[in-house]
Amino acid sequence: MMSYGQLFLVILPVFAMIALGAILRRTQLFTEAAEDSLFNLVIKVATPCLIFESVATNPALRDPGNLLLPPLLGFGLTLLSMALGWYVARALGLTIGHGLRTFALAVGLTNYGYLPLPIMDAMFGPESRAVLLVHNVGLEAAIWTGGVLVVTGLSPLAGWRKLINAPVVALFLAVAANLTGAAAHVPALVMNFVHALAVCAIPLGLLMTGVSIQPHLDDPKQLVNPRVTLTAWLLRLVVLPWVFLLAAKYLPCPVELKRVLVVQAAMPSAVVSIIVARVYGGQPLVAVQIILGTTALALFTIPFWIRFGLSFVGLAP
Repeated sequence: MMSYGQLFLVILPVFAMIALGAILRRTQLFTEAAEDSLFNLVIKVATPCLIFESVATNPALRDPGNLLLPPLLGFGLTLLSMALGWYVARALGLTIGHGLRTFALAVGLTNYGYLPLPIMDAMFGPESRAVLLVHNVGLEAAIWTGGVLVVTGLSPLAGWRKLINAPVVALFLAVAANLTGAAAHVPALVMNFVHALAVCAIPLGLLMTGVSIQPHLDDPKQLVNPRVTLTAWLLRLVVLPWVFLLAAKYLPCPVELKRVLVVQAAMPSAVVSIIVARVYGGQPLVAVQIILGTTALALFTIPFWIRFGLSFVGLAP
């Protein structure tokens, strides 16, 4: 098993890339006018290519346990995490209109994309991406249904429309190509083109994470609310990891899914909660406080939880 120091060195370049994105935004090498175009490039072009390349030829997805259980757990564990966040926020004294809903959303959404992807690549190889990406379909469903419901209190039916997007379409095409064997007949020229775009997804995604956070760094005083930040640390980085690790240990999960759950257990809060809070009338500043707080501390807690988690669920060599 990797030592704590080795795991720290695995995640350090990931955080360095996020920091570089913030620096590029601060120095105007990434301008505000360019942000939307770059986000669209990452989400609608590079990420679908990464998904197709990772999933279409991966033999692990021919195991039904790796195809059906990951999205169910992605959906269920995310909703459970948001529910726990809701009750903790109420106990904290937050109320509707003053951060309760956004706290539940931000604490409940674990980072599921550009942070765990490079970590899993480094630890388990590129083939480990496929099960994480399938797991993320359920998590996305939880965001645009339960997450929207948490923030607005409205019906989640409208959220399902947001599931029809480029990454999800690419995932379904890739799964179909995998299960039918059609992936073997895709011309090498096409796969090389897809690969060239796929390799851009993770570094660009990490850079854009830093870009999206940087504008909130201009007023450091507003970024720390001790009551919110400390409670988010305790819940997201101490309590909720046990939910994922217990699921990995006691549910009939294939090895690939156990690895996904261990890495997800270690993750800080997801940046997407800022977007959901902004669009659906939440409190974006609360989301920023939680994301920055948990992400900063996660630099040191991720190696611990991954090392401990692999041992706890029985994957340590």
